[in-house]
Amino acid sequence: MPSNQNPLGALPARFRRQRVLIIGCGDVGLRAARALGVQAGGAHPRVLALTSSPERAPALRAAGIVPLLGNLDQIATLRRLSGLATRVLHLAPPPGERDCGPEWWRDNRTLALARALRLRTLPAALVYGSTSGVYGDCGGALVTEARPVAPATPRAQRRVNAERAVRHLGRAGVRASILRIPGIYAPDREGGTPEARLRRGTPVLATEDDVFTNHIHADDLARACIAALWRGRAQRCYNVSDDSHLKMGDYFDLAADLYGLPRPPRVARSTAQQSLPVSLLSFMGESRRLDRTRMARELRVPLHYPTVAQGLRGQRA
Repeated sequence: MPSNQNPLGALPARFRRQRVLIIGCGDVGLRAARALGVQAGGAHPRVLALTSSPERAPALRAAGIVPLLGNLDQIATLRRLSGLATRVLHLAPPPGERDCGPEWWRDNRTLALARALRLRTLPAALVYGSTSGVYGDCGGALVTEARPVAPATPRAQRRVNAERAVRHLGRAGVRASILRIPGIYAPDREGGTPEARLRRGTPVLATEDDVFTNHIHADDLARACIAALWRGRAQRCYNVSDDSHLKMGDYFDLAADLYGLPRPPRVARSTAQQSLPVSLLSFMGESRRLDRTRMARELRVPLHYPTVAQGLRGQRA
């Protein structure tokens, strides 16, 4: 829990019983709740979570979280959220292709949340978990938050739309921060390592065609979310990434060696375009290295897992 010995620091007394609302309380949301030191009673923030599944309520309560039944796709169910929380962590993804309708570029879920929060007293702070995909292909360049967005996929375009909605809410008085998140991994996260893909023998790009990829351990991401709720600057974007700066093929080679599995086959981009699904090709078509200087200086989150080699082994720094 937050203390003078915790890298997140002691929470000021006036914040200790604030109410933190998590929207999209999946794996990272649960880790963020644990990072807050969720307990029954005590001086920690009261943590609430929106869920559209009544079946999840017992598990959330067991984690010390107050479940709130509601659905981002049904705005009428969100009215009770207004004025309820002092801080909001928004981790819910935009709708998928089939749920967007003709306005495929809009994230109606974030728009609905923003409208609901405006009905009464606004929260003091809101942190939105976006994606580093909003930058598009950067040709392997080192990317700071000042780089203009250039989303190349419908998924990334919906994220840009959500970021705009969050910024608009910020202009209404909320201290809004946006986290641009790359690939999330963790050995204890479902699908959180490349092991299954390695066992399938899915190929990666040949060295001359390969792209830079970025990663963040789920625990470090959760801690960054909490730091942003208290320390994030208004209308500020943060790249949330580790220090690895690996090319994708090297990442899978590293994991294969760690698990004692064969390294994946390397194929030319032309071959990959003929044999791999579009969803996978989209990740192979963008290359960038995220600069996390702003995260380190302003959010002051020392990484427990500064490289994927340490993270996949579970070796904390």
